[in-house]
Amino acid sequence: MSTTSDAASTAFAAPLAVQFEVFVDEHRSALDQCLEGMTESEVRRSLVPSTTTLLGLVKHAAFVEQVWFNEAITGRSRADIGCAAGPEESFVLSPEDTIDSVQFSYRRICAESREATAGLGPDHVVYGNRRGPLPMRWVYLHMIRELAQHCGHADILREQLIAQRSSGGAA
Repeated sequence: MSTTSDAASTAFAAPLAVQFEVFVDEHRSALDQCLEGMTESEVRRSLVPSTTTLLGLVKHAAFVEQVWFNEAITGRSRADIGCAAGPEESFVLSPEDTIDSVQFSYRRICAESREATAGLGPDHVVYGNRRGPLPMRWVYLHMIRELAQHCGHADILREQLIAQRSSGGAA
């Protein structure tokens, strides 16, 4: 995944809130695109001892969006938002989860996140997080860290899955 894009270059002199959005959006896009060209069975394949799968990573990223750009901003509970109770559960795939359904949900939730943060500056304080009041700059920095980490995971899983294609399915 590229670390410097045209959008990031253009945002160089933009206000901090715009820069945060650009970097978060780049990582959102990279996670969404990690599923492109993969099969349903590939994205569900477990390659590590945890419940992490390529499809589960994108589903988890949707959870993270809801926690930080819905719960933290609105103060609504996770149950009210309709997301998993915790991070471990957010990786769990149901039989109904498909590439299309998870991508659709992720894209919708990201759009809702953009709407929720529109007009909030880096110094705006949110009160819905269990840690207590947090400035939006902290929320954005945390999201960049979280999404970047999962983009790295996705790169590795995707590379392993593609390598299995050429080796006849063996890891």
